[in-house]
Amino acid sequence: MEKGDVILVKKLDRLGRDTADMIQLIKEFDAQGVAVRFIDDGICTDGEMGQMVVTILSAVAQAERRRILERTNEGRQEAMAKGIRFGRKRKVDSGCVMALHRQGTGASEISRQFKIARSTVYKILTEINMPRSHDE
Repeated sequence: MEKGDVILVKKLDRLGRDTADMIQLIKEFDAQGVAVRFIDDGICTDGEMGQMVVTILSAVAQAERRRILERTNEGRQEAMAKGIRFGRKRKVDSGCVMALHRQGTGASEISRQFKIARSTVYKILTEINMPRSHDE
């Protein structure tokens, strides 16, 4: 970048991770004589008014991101309360793990048979509320 260059950014919230990060970047660019123009928002950082508007709008953008995160978390909690599970589907049938455990097979042997971690065996047994044996 050289003095007098203009960096084009699609949207205000695309320049930095948060308001402080964005403002820091704009300050660094300003010190080098480089302006930032936000295409969708029609804002440019050259001049006092441009920097003031960017500061205000970036704070609004950060507040909006927080609200989105809050709504997302609320939705996730509601889904979990309804019994919806997140994450990857299990590749092991919990019933088979339980059956082997009831027959006296240890967690290490079960993990070898199913090619899963021993901690996964214990997790399955804990979820089903079975006391785990300490075979190792």
